[in-house]
Amino acid sequence: MIVLICAFPIWWTCLAYRYLRIFVNELAFLMHQNIPVPTHPTLSSKDVTVVIPCLDGNGIEATLRSVLVTEPAKVILVTIHANLERAKSMLKGSETFGDVLVMSVPQANKRKQMMHALSEIDTPVTVFADDDVTWPITLLPWMLAPLEDDRYGGVGTNQWLRDAACPSFMERFWRFLNLLYLQRRNFDCSACNHLDGGLPCLSGRTVAYRTKMIKDKAFIDGFENEVWGFGKGYRLAVDDDNFVTRWTYSHGYKIAFQYHREAEVLTELETNSRYLKQCLRWSRSNWRSNCTSMFVERHVWKQHPWSSYAVFLTTLTHWAPLWDVGLWLHRPEGRFTFWLLLSIMAFSKIIKLVPIFMRNPYQILWLPLSILFGQFHALIKFYALLTLHVTTWGSRDGADENDDFRMREIKEPDGLKVLPISKNELMIDPGRPTSTTYGEQSLEHPPKSLLKSAPCYIKPYASHNYQTSKFQVTKQNLIITSGGF
Repeated sequence: MIVLICAFPIWWTCLAYRYLRIFVNELAFLMHQNIPVPTHPTLSSKDVTVVIPCLDGNGIEATLRSVLVTEPAKVILVTIHANLERAKSMLKGSETFGDVLVMSVPQANKRKQMMHALSEIDTPVTVFADDDVTWPITLLPWMLAPLEDDRYGGVGTNQWLRDAACPSFMERFWRFLNLLYLQRRNFDCSACNHLDGGLPCLSGRTVAYRTKMIKDKAFIDGFENEVWGFGKGYRLAVDDDNFVTRWTYSHGYKIAFQYHREAEVLTELETNSRYLKQCLRWSRSNWRSNCTSMFVERHVWKQHPWSSYAVFLTTLTHWAPLWDVGLWLHRPEGRFTFWLLLSIMAFSKIIKLVPIFMRNPYQILWLPLSILFGQFHALIKFYALLTLHVTTWGSRDGADENDDFRMREIKEPDGLKVLPISKNELMIDPGRPTSTTYGEQSLEHPPKSLLKSAPCYIKPYASHNYQTSKFQVTKQNLIITSGGF
């Protein structure tokens, strides 16, 4: 053994790098301990506001019923203007939904929908949920348990696929791929969270946060004006759950992951070829967020070293076909290395899926599909890398009608948006500087033409402060200091 290692150090190093995380994560997964529900909790369901961003409301009745049965203090449904009346009519048709508050925003934009509800939240805990989930009645106590400790800022739970009635063969095919995704996510989150407190990302399907954290002005500013991109800068309006996860860690909070059947959220994924579009969207999100974590914010290396290796680095280095073929072609000759490599590969392909097979033994028949899809996913990942500028949902009707708002290039130097209006529309007090608050569009460097222009309407970008001798742009305000209109 020692002779083999000394003779082929690079091969053994590659083998260890490729598979060490699987073995360690499996041990951590088995050792993972949930934070138990306290006997005398200080937080209850009445300390929770649930916010559900939605689009068309199809099937949302089942979601609302499962949420309302947990008795939160308030439930807020945030849709788009075009579907507002439809949503109100649906809620009025049932006494069960009488206490649900309905709000709307102009376009389908989950970040805007989430932030739009903040003004109506007055509870210490906010839970965001997708419109296609089903909650167990026992969910909220498990989500609130970690938040009894002030060090925790966010809580996620395990997820499983909602049962389907009499699925066809092809539906079973896609549903197995759905289960692969959900269980692998459960596995990685619980393992990494146990080892160093990290995890890939808190899923927006159902997640709890401290309200004071997401109501912080700095958070709102960063959330609504996230900039992403190497070389060119883009205002990013997707990847919301990745941003909040990174923010929670970077501001000193811990995150808990409750892997328990009583905290298990049921969801639905696509059961047709649209599932590949979902995978593509998730892969793009991983590229953008993980690169931000590793190379822009960088605190993850020190804060969560194991998660950095086991999760974030795999975005760059985990290409299953290249690793598997390379290890086979360059392995040292002999029975020992043949059976060792074969055993390790088989173990790595099966171990994460054991919970699926334990709950549905017949699913083991789909194991070859799992192996093949793992190889195919490398192509999805590579295509995602080449198309990081694409933010389309792709798998949901009506979700991409306003896709141009999701990633907008920041143009220099004319980031200001200037629209002519009349002087009467600005109430200018000649005795003091004028302060007027306007909408939510972004601005960058003020154009020189503004100093000579007619009256104008300026929408400021809240996280920057630009000054000239004529005026100053501050958070949400235009202040005319001299020269006026």
